[in-house]
Amino acid sequence: MSPEISNQSLLFLIVFVLVPLSLSYYYQLGQNKDIIWSSIRGTIQLFLIGYALNYLFDLPPYIGIPFMISVMIIVASFHAKKKGEGLPNVLWTILFGLVIIEVSVLSLWLVADMIEFTPSEVIPMSGMVIGNSMVAMGLALERMKSEFKENEGRLLAALSLGAEPKQASHIIVQRTLMASLIPNADKLKTVGLVQLPGMMTGLILGGVSPVMAIKYQLVISLSIFSAVSLSAIYITLGMYRYFFNKKMQLKQFFQHESS
Repeated sequence: MSPEISNQSLLFLIVFVLVPLSLSYYYQLGQNKDIIWSSIRGTIQLFLIGYALNYLFDLPPYIGIPFMISVMIIVASFHAKKKGEGLPNVLWTILFGLVIIEVSVLSLWLVADMIEFTPSEVIPMSGMVIGNSMVAMGLALERMKSEFKENEGRLLAALSLGAEPKQASHIIVQRTLMASLIPNADKLKTVGLVQLPGMMTGLILGGVSPVMAIKYQLVISLSIFSAVSLSAIYITLGMYRYFFNKKMQLKQFFQHESS
């Protein structure tokens, strides 16, 4: 496989952007601007981070690693927050959760001597954990808001009959967790069969022995699986109570949104 991709070849990637853009236009999904902006922004970000990583990898670990992980967690928190717009304390809840999950996973890696405390190992692997945790929290928040709106009548009936918020929203919490965890479980079931793991493939192409590449892939795949599960459970159990006020009533905000 040739490692060189010319700039002319890259231009053909526009085809991959035109496909979803055409579908959005044809079905009037209203996502045209978002698709174009996401494609441009993603391309710029990749180029910037590519050059930035070269610089960060040369920094002392105690400077480069905390700096880049902090940036990742802050950006991920603000991005996931958009899915929970309207909920109080959602940003700080996400930020706190991502910090705890990242510190826990990184500590386990280092204590068990799975990786070395170097920017070239910690930053890419932490990015995968933080990114997948961000997606899990965003999905959970989005699904939870949708479930509360769709089941407003059932919730009001349960509350009027004396149920506490925890009891009334039990099914919603359960559905939210299932919706957040199933994609991750399916992804792990098909790893290596339907989709080739990026880290393992990259290491093998870079000259690392297949056995060592598999070990690294196992570390990151299972770490992501655990981090995503914890993220979904944490944000769901931490945020569902904000759909109710202190008098254990469904908040008016959500009732108005559904009308």
